[in-house]
Amino acid sequence: QVQLVESGGGLVQAGTSLRLSCTASGRTFSSYAMGWFRQAPGKEREFVAAISWTGTSPYVADSVKGRFTISRDNAKNTVYLQMNSLKPEDTAVYYCAADPLYGRALRGNFEVWGQGTLVTVSS
Repeated sequence: QVQLVESGGGLVQAGTSLRLSCTASGRTFSSYAMGWFRQAPGKEREFVAAISWTGTSPYVADSVKGRFTISRDNAKNTVYLQMNSLKPEDTAVYYCAADPLYGRALRGNFEVWGQGTLVTVSS
């Protein structure tokens, strides 16, 4: 089983960009589907994006489509969330997640979770 550590969060101004990284331990990273979730204060967790182990046909939620991109580098055991044109409503704790089954991942069900990284977007 992999262990996940997110990084790259911080305080940014609206309209700017930020790239989150999630690095996995273990040699089986490339066999896992990966995803990103976020949870804003007082709100339910939101499924943001997912990517298969091959990196093809990634999923991005409609709420961030056109602004967020998910990608992965299996050689670096890392998945990324590129966030452009950030808005104050993107403020949340962002979580990385992993699951061996992409079909299950696309339903928002993940087996392994990171601790989260806080993104704050000021207006």
